[in-house]
Amino acid sequence: MADAQVFEETFTLTEVNNERYDRVSRIFGTSADNSLTMTLDINHELFPCQQGEQIQMVLATTLNLDGTKEETSWRNVSKQGTTTLADMYDYVCYGKNYRFEDGDGDTLKYFASFGGLLLYIEGPFKKLTGLKIDNIYMLLKHS
Repeated sequence: MADAQVFEETFTLTEVNNERYDRVSRIFGTSADNSLTMTLDINHELFPCQQGEQIQMVLATTLNLDGTKEETSWRNVSKQGTTTLADMYDYVCYGKNYRFEDGDGDTLKYFASFGGLLLYIEGPFKKLTGLKIDNIYMLLKHS
């Protein structure tokens, strides 16, 4: 399972903004050691959040627990009757990494899109360098 996970962090939500769209909130958070900041658009009907809550985020290359790539479409994974990484989380998205930028000093800015819902993480290069891949699963759950 560890091979599939390229990022794992718990964020404390510092702000939840749901003023712009009916079903979408933009959430903001910081990691426990304050080295990472995160901005994420989520469907708040599927994954309601409040300021001050902690959420666990995992970014992975596959949902298979053994780290192997899916042989069929990721949409059919839950229909196969096999336990996957998705079964351990409340909110799962599949998306595309679309940009990396250098930040100040040794920081990196990471951008991904999940069907138009955007993720932005900024932090130390060493924590984000493993994300330099094309497609990604994002999994969330309340801590």
